[in-house]
Amino acid sequence: MVESILAPDLDAVFRALADPTRRDMLRSLSQGDLTIGELAAPLRMSFAGASKHVQALERAGLIRRSIRGRNHVCSLNPEPMAEAMQWLRFYERFWSDKLDALETALLANPRPTPQTGESHE
Repeated sequence: MVESILAPDLDAVFRALADPTRRDMLRSLSQGDLTIGELAAPLRMSFAGASKHVQALERAGLIRRSIRGRNHVCSLNPEPMAEAMQWLRFYERFWSDKLDALETALLANPRPTPQTGESHE
């Protein structure tokens, strides 16, 4: 089973990714390191509000925070997202296989074409 090969904190990753604000923060961090204030500014939120989102991302292991002087600088840690993608790929293959089988069945049993003047009611 897929779950057995993944880290036990996968739930925290999905919880963190479920919030659109945190996804926006991760997207911003994909461009480079940012302070909490820099993460908060485009989202029009307080430092305290942004800090709570940063803590959730840290708990999930999606970001790392370092302190440089008075600034808390955040950087992206992509490994937990790679683990989430591995979990999702299993289900992508599952559904692809199911849809391929459906397509094969539909192509093997084509619907008869209606004759001119037939009603489909």
